[in-house]
Amino acid sequence: MWIGWIEFDLLFGDVHSLKEKRSVLRPVLAEVRKRFDVSIAEVDLQDLHRRAVVGAGLVGAERAHIVEVLDAVENYVAYRPGIDLLSARRRVATSDD
Repeated sequence: MWIGWIEFDLLFGDVHSLKEKRSVLRPVLAEVRKRFDVSIAEVDLQDLHRRAVVGAGLVGAERAHIVEVLDAVENYVAYRPGIDLLSARRRVATSDD
C-alpha cells in the first residue's frame, strides 16, 4: 500500500475577507475532490484572509499512480486564476515505512 500527500501554501489575489477567501477556495477544493478522487482540506492559516495551507492525500496500490495523481493536483492548483502557489511539499510512503 502506498500513501501520498501534498501540502500547498497559497496566496489569494484580490480577497479582502475570510468570506471572500472561502468563496474562492471552496470551489477549488470541490473540483480537486471530484476530478482527482483525493481527500483535500484547508489545514492551516484559516484565520488569514489572503493565505491558506491546503493538504491533499490518497492511498493506492502503486507508487506510480500516487505520483501521477499528486502531479496532476499540483498542476491544477498552480494554474488557478486568482491563486498563487507559493510552495508545495509532498511525500510518498509505503505502509512498510
